[in-house]
Amino acid sequence: MQINRFLKSSACLRSVSVFALAAGLPSAAFAQSAEGDIVVTGSYTTDDKLGSATGLPLSLQETPQSVTVMTAQRLEDQGIRTLSDVINNAAGVSSRALDNARNGFSARGFDIDNYQIDGIPVQYETAYSAGETLLDVALYERVEIVRGATGMMSGAGNPSASVNLIRKHADARELTGSVMATASRWDNYSVMADVGAPVTSDGTIRVRGVAKYEEGDSFTDLLHNKKLVLYGVVDADLTPDTHVSAGISYQDIDPRGTQWGGLPVWFSDGTRTDWSRSKTIGADWTSWKSTNQTMFARLQQDIGNDWQVTVYGNRTLNKSDMRLLYLSGTVDKDTGEGLGAMAANYKGRAAQNDVGIRVTGKYQMFGREHDLIAGASYASQEFAFYSRAAGATAQPGNFFEWDGSFPEPSWGASSQVVDTRTKQWGYYAATRLSLADPLKVIVGGRLASWERSGVSYGASADYGDKNRFLPYAGVLFDLTSNHTIYASYTKIFTPQNFQDQNANYLPPVTGANYEGGLKSTFFGGKLNTAISIFRIEQDNLGQQIPDQYVNGDPTLGLAYRAAKGAHSTGFEIEANGEILPGWQIATNYTQFKAKDASGVRVNSLYPQKLLRLFTTYGFRGDLDGLTVGGGVNWEGLSYTDTTNAVTGDAERLKVKPYALVNLMTRYQLQNGLSAQINVENLFDKKYYSQIGFYNQLAYGEPRNVTLTLRYQF
Repeated sequence: MQINRFLKSSACLRSVSVFALAAGLPSAAFAQSAEGDIVVTGSYTTDDKLGSATGLPLSLQETPQSVTVMTAQRLEDQGIRTLSDVINNAAGVSSRALDNARNGFSARGFDIDNYQIDGIPVQYETAYSAGETLLDVALYERVEIVRGATGMMSGAGNPSASVNLIRKHADARELTGSVMATASRWDNYSVMADVGAPVTSDGTIRVRGVAKYEEGDSFTDLLHNKKLVLYGVVDADLTPDTHVSAGISYQDIDPRGTQWGGLPVWFSDGTRTDWSRSKTIGADWTSWKSTNQTMFARLQQDIGNDWQVTVYGNRTLNKSDMRLLYLSGTVDKDTGEGLGAMAANYKGRAAQNDVGIRVTGKYQMFGREHDLIAGASYASQEFAFYSRAAGATAQPGNFFEWDGSFPEPSWGASSQVVDTRTKQWGYYAATRLSLADPLKVIVGGRLASWERSGVSYGASADYGDKNRFLPYAGVLFDLTSNHTIYASYTKIFTPQNFQDQNANYLPPVTGANYEGGLKSTFFGGKLNTAISIFRIEQDNLGQQIPDQYVNGDPTLGLAYRAAKGAHSTGFEIEANGEILPGWQIATNYTQFKAKDASGVRVNSLYPQKLLRLFTTYGFRGDLDGLTVGGGVNWEGLSYTDTTNAVTGDAERLKVKPYALVNLMTRYQLQNGLSAQINVENLFDKKYYSQIGFYNQLAYGEPRNVTLTLRYQF
């Protein structure tokens, strides 16, 4: 089967004279004490200037799009470990676990395919996963999620959301750091160290390193995971105006007992299955090993007080090594027989190079000060995918007795099945015009080009487009200093690698993204709120044709159709920050309808209603140091319309609305030690993490309890 188709306020912790310790203390909020020390406090919002949406350094209130920042404090409080955990807890976005190694992400009815690291776009493809959706957030200070189209900065991509991972940097001018150990259910353990220090006596050259090792089993039988994460960065002030940063990161995921796909949906009489959550289709030899390595460098030159030139380079190398077993079919209720087996051995390698330059600054015109950004970026990726033929594969036998002791087939010679080269380049500029004290207008655009060439499974993979102009416009009006109404518009351009029934590639997705709303701050910026409405219009959006394959051949994957007039309309409500001293809250509700021109729901595998809530309270006085919290993640209905494999009748496979309740508590001692307990899925809700992907199903994780011990120095 073609794989590309199968597919974080507690009370003040302590005074320090440095920036926050990333694995323990967040850097979101600071207060100046009478003695002049910097007091670090945790926050669920930020007043930092963010560039994820437009490139311009704008606060949350100044950005005319929906933006959520998963701060270091939230990451810590909720025990968030991976990018998938971020998506499962952030506003307006959702995740589906396709199997043990791959997750699909969506927002506003469309797949998320825009990712950035420190604002540099990176290319991920879920089908050929090399662990990207399982990236460990130990390397990152925060995660910024901009919902809606972000074509001006990222170029080609869906109008769903852009996920920007902001790296930790070497900010400490004295030795500082943290050490952490965790233990959770299913014998999962991890240790991590995060240390920063100056190299020179004046602190102009600084280093920081992060190391993490994690190992354990899973609620799924057979599955055993190992993960190693390493990160090092040097930040240097060569002169007061010249700053250099360079580093390298590495992640190695080495699982055993991996699943490829999910569990059978139907018995051989056409009735629905109901498996134990621990049931697996993996074998004791199956694996989806992956490595991710990134080298990066950035030079920032300040010119006077108002201008800055940044030049960057980035080299990413993602590899996957897969030995997989796919079980499919229907199971006899009495004998457990009926499944067929297909083994596969794949290796993938994606090497991406990125270079770019951007200029930001302020200028005077008509007696007022305005902001400007201009830049250019170029990215190239070489992707190679190899397959080894499998020898004779045994039959699974009685699936009720499946224990994974299934013989690994012999593997034949390796052959290259995908060899593609992807290039993306563009030129962009935007300005924020201050037309009056309360009125700001942002106008800009990108001249975007995207091309792919090569061969994929014997077919030519030559498609893309050049010099597509993607305009961006936004207007903001301050009703008061704390309340801003806004509206924004941008165009959409997304090449797609879906093929129709005749093996023809679908044309690029085109369309427009409209958004408006109200953003507010309260309590001196400690609390941010947003209300937004949006409409997305798209043409040529690829949608699966149920039970139809490319050229009628199942090995080439499911065929797709170009949906005309696809649109998504909805609203979001969000609040993040401190509502009372010591009481932090992050809450949001999203609701939308995404349909094609015929009124048929698109991307129905993902929910169209989402509620997220998490809150903590840090006690003071006699209970100083104690923080308690909890929350709920609720999702509305999602489904896949398909055909019952036995009866031939139309059938809807549903993930019914469900809620997961989570709790946490932490006690912070004065000596830098803390102990934290997180309980996920408190009521042990049994739910599908997805159902319908290739007419199979997967279960979400049962109740889990994690103990975290942390020492900060």
